[in-house]
Amino acid sequence: MKRPMNWLATVPVILVLLIAVTALAPKGSAHVGLQDGRLRPCPDSPNCVCSEAGEKQVGKIAPLSFVGSPDAAWEKAKTVIASAGGEIHDDENGYLWATFTTRWIRFVDDIELRMDAGRRVIHVRSASRVGYSDLGMNRQRVERLRRMFKG
Repeated sequence: MKRPMNWLATVPVILVLLIAVTALAPKGSAHVGLQDGRLRPCPDSPNCVCSEAGEKQVGKIAPLSFVGSPDAAWEKAKTVIASAGGEIHDDENGYLWATFTTRWIRFVDDIELRMDAGRRVIHVRSASRVGYSDLGMNRQRVERLRRMFKG
């Protein structure tokens, strides 16, 4: 009888420790902004996707394509990001930077958009701030945003 009670007493301690570790986990810093008028390339780690990556680079993903007005497409992209839980921090001159925070561990991922009105696409970059692998979460996020953008 004493063993189950001891085990049950450790559950709250474990939960408090998990919450503390989560709160203290490194959040990283944002490495965002345009570089020579384009989105920054992804690092060599698989926790980033970018539509302006070279064809043979890891992390290559298609941009968001649109028909109609670039201004309307831009407004729709902002609405999609906000409705998907993103927090927009910068939006000027055809460039947008937003963040998404994971639910449990509270990791922060950056997403950036760059309007290319001439090609009728919005280039996209989504990257984790910390770690090496994100288990495909940034790619999944961009594909979810793409479905919402088209819908």
